[in-house]
Amino acid sequence: MKAAAGPPWTTPPVALTIAGSDSGAGAGIQADLKAMSALGVFATTVVTAVTAQNSAAVTAVHPVPTDVVDAQLAAVLEDFDIRAVKTGMLATASTVRLVAERAAAGLLASLVVDPVMVASSGRRLLDDDSVDAYRRGLIPHALVVTPNLFEAAILADVEPRGDGDADTMADLAARIHRLGPTWVLVKGGHLPGVHTADTGPAPDRVVDVLFDGSDVTVLDGARVATRNNHGTGCSLASAIAAHLAKGYDVPDAVARAKAFVHDALEGASHWELGRGHGPLDPFGWSRN
Repeated sequence: MKAAAGPPWTTPPVALTIAGSDSGAGAGIQADLKAMSALGVFATTVVTAVTAQNSAAVTAVHPVPTDVVDAQLAAVLEDFDIRAVKTGMLATASTVRLVAERAAAGLLASLVVDPVMVASSGRRLLDDDSVDAYRRGLIPHALVVTPNLFEAAILADVEPRGDGDADTMADLAARIHRLGPTWVLVKGGHLPGVHTADTGPAPDRVVDVLFDGSDVTVLDGARVATRNNHGTGCSLASAIAAHLAKGYDVPDAVARAKAFVHDALEGASHWELGRGHGPLDPFGWSRN
């Protein structure tokens, strides 16, 4: 349920994104800023890495030193009333551990962890030490964790499957829930045929699975046929955090975030920005 709404033009709620920068502005902290802003939430930022990337490729990654990440985090938390926090690309094991320490101290309210571990191609982005820091340190303090299928398999310590379905996703969610998060959302964007790079027939519907430790909720939505899906996971996690900051509970925040991302995908479905996977339309420019 949503908290009581205030009068128009009051001070907006504040959220925080801890993530890497995307020079192409389709994903990463740039996507987070756009999603939160589109939903009426003031977004503060902690940059964990600078990447050279565009719609087609990532060509360089420069992690921000952990002490500088810590300084950014301290500056933001000291000055703002942060209602929700979203993490994206944390880049190094030391940064994962730093964020986990702040979460364990109760400083990261309504924490949404998007465990950026795997590229869309399936390539691992983090070493085993970083994955262990997620499992043991950060995931246990998450209100919501939002892995895709590849990341869910890594967190659950099982081999990824290419023929997954809702039952597979529910099993992964249950395994991840044992690590300690309150809610697990396993995303279905990499189910067979959903991603434009996949082979085989594309389904008309896409499912995500939400699990709270006892009940499994299958969230079904229409698939948007488009190559412009860069930043979908970042935008979803940021939209969940934005809705949490506005006072919605987790099921409502997830449902509203999914609707927001669907509209953003649909709005940008025919855009021609870049040579690869283009960005979303979080501001509804195509509709307006």
